[in-house]
Amino acid sequence: MTFAENLKNVRKQAGMSQEQLAERLGVSRQAVTKWETEAGIPDVENIIAISSLFDVSLDALFSREKGLQKPTEYLFESITEYDIDEPKRFDMKFGGAKRFVLAGCEGEKLRVRLVSNTLSTLQNDFKVKIDDIRKRIDVDVNRRNGVSEAMAKEEISIFVQVPSPYLGKIECAVHAQSVEVYALECESVELDVKTPHITLRDVCGTVEINCNLDMEVFCQPLQGEVDINQVSATSRLHIPADTAFTAVAKGIGTSLSYEKGGQPTGPLDTPDAENIIELNGIRSELVICADRS
Repeated sequence: MTFAENLKNVRKQAGMSQEQLAERLGVSRQAVTKWETEAGIPDVENIIAISSLFDVSLDALFSREKGLQKPTEYLFESITEYDIDEPKRFDMKFGGAKRFVLAGCEGEKLRVRLVSNTLSTLQNDFKVKIDDIRKRIDVDVNRRNGVSEAMAKEEISIFVQVPSPYLGKIECAVHAQSVEVYALECESVELDVKTPHITLRDVCGTVEINCNLDMEVFCQPLQGEVDINQVSATSRLHIPADTAFTAVAKGIGTSLSYEKGGQPTGPLDTPDAENIIELNGIRSELVICADRS
């Protein structure tokens, strides 16, 4: 089947209308209609958002084989849950993963879900350890039975839900092919990552990203502050075209440049805007891209 057919199928399987999908993605219903009638195709950011929303791989979305894997269906999984009853600081270390997704949720449960379509020994090879220490929750994923980080990066994905009513500061370390953060409103989120791709959607507060790889960071929308800390790297930060923000470069040999609609342009920032983009580090460059809606 085509991408258009696959998109229509997963949307209907999720019981979602075109209007509802458009609202979740921050696009018009007409855009969704174009995608499902092969009159257009989403940009990279929205393709990744669709993949995350329906929990379907990019390969599956573009597969022409008959039958598409159902959303949330994996051959193997391991789920760990823990009840939270008061505001906590979360300190989480996950090691390697193919894909990492962190999302806020209602209720009182911290939920860590490890999934794989290839690693049948998943439940024995990975141990999720949760320590509740006064005002702090520590979460660690430990590998066992000789499983290497390289194998983890190829074989497993990690989905973490944190209870929105009890969120303080979040510190999260992970090495993944993609890192996605959704629906979080808290004091601050610090991401200590090795990844070429980060998606921030409906995240409100201060997000600090520590990564020395070249990155593509998609921020939809920008609500608060995004700090990028890098050494000898060039990254791109994508924001909606109508975003008002203040941008600042700190450190040694850091610089900012701008693009609008895919073309280089002069500074796009506005002094004293509430939203802030900050680059820190050494010999690093950040390209701020104001993307068309």
